[in-house]
Amino acid sequence: MNTGSDEPGEVAMADDGAKGERALGSRAPEFIKARRALHLSWQVGVFIVGLAVVVAGVIMLPLPGPGWLVIFGGMAIWATEFVWAQLVLRWTKRKVTEATQRALDPKVRRRNIILTTVGLVIIAALVGVYVWKFGLEMPWNIKE
Repeated sequence: MNTGSDEPGEVAMADDGAKGERALGSRAPEFIKARRALHLSWQVGVFIVGLAVVVAGVIMLPLPGPGWLVIFGGMAIWATEFVWAQLVLRWTKRKVTEATQRALDPKVRRRNIILTTVGLVIIAALVGVYVWKFGLEMPWNIKE
C-alpha cells in the first residue's frame, strides 16, 4: 500500500508546512479503504488508468495533441491514490506559479518583448534578402 499508512482511514501529512492544501493520502471511499483487498485492487485500477493516460500523453509529445496536458492529467489521476504523485503535483504547481510570477515581472516582460522584436526584425531581413535575390520562387525550384 502506498498511501503513507498501513491503517485504513488514515492519511499521511506532508512536512513542508503548506497551509490550505489537502492532506496527503488515498481519496478512495471509506468502504473501499476499510477492506484491504478491495483497496489494493482499487489502487491497481487507478494505477492502470493513470498509466494509460500518461502513456497517451507521452505518445502525443511528438505527435499532434496536448501531450503535457494529458501527462499532467494522468498524474492527477494517480494523485487521487498515491502520495508520491500528490507530492509531484504539489511541486509542479508551486514551480508553475513561481514561473508565472517571474513572467509577469515588468522587467522580464520588457526584455521578452525586446527580444521578440529583434528576432522578428532579423527574420524579416532574411526573408527580404531572399525575395530580393530569388523572387517568390520556392527554394527547391531555384536553378543557379
